[in-house]
Amino acid sequence: MSSPILVRPIQQTDFEAWQPLWDGYNAFYGRKDETALDPDITRLTWQRFFDPVEPVFALVAEVDGRVLGLTHYLYHRSTTRAELTCYLQDLFTDASTRGRGVGRALIKGVYQEAKAAGITRVYWQTHTTNAAGRLLYDKVAQHMGFIVYSQEV
Repeated sequence: MSSPILVRPIQQTDFEAWQPLWDGYNAFYGRKDETALDPDITRLTWQRFFDPVEPVFALVAEVDGRVLGLTHYLYHRSTTRAELTCYLQDLFTDASTRGRGVGRALIKGVYQEAKAAGITRVYWQTHTTNAAGRLLYDKVAQHMGFIVYSQEV
């Protein structure tokens, strides 16, 4: 990639470029076809990015005007810190650009946004099978050894 990667807050006009990346992210985690995410959730997620009362944010990475990646993150309270904590919830890049710094640029963008908000901790989770992602994550963060449990109630 010869042109610089621009990481910026998402804009309403990004929807057409964001949607295929969002669909790709969901498909990566098995949410496709009969298990696809409900379109109402996608609409609600999109709306939250632009609602000033929502603590949910999005950045995109673009090169030469083309959106090549997305990240969504949120701020929340913690029982172990006075300041808010940042959870990097979603990260996805166009398959044709993987390994070229787009994911790293998006993570660094979240770090910058968190720091500007007075937040000192950013964390995320990924599936154990996400080998390519983990190669990057091991370079930009510290694996703390936690295992995630989840149950729908």
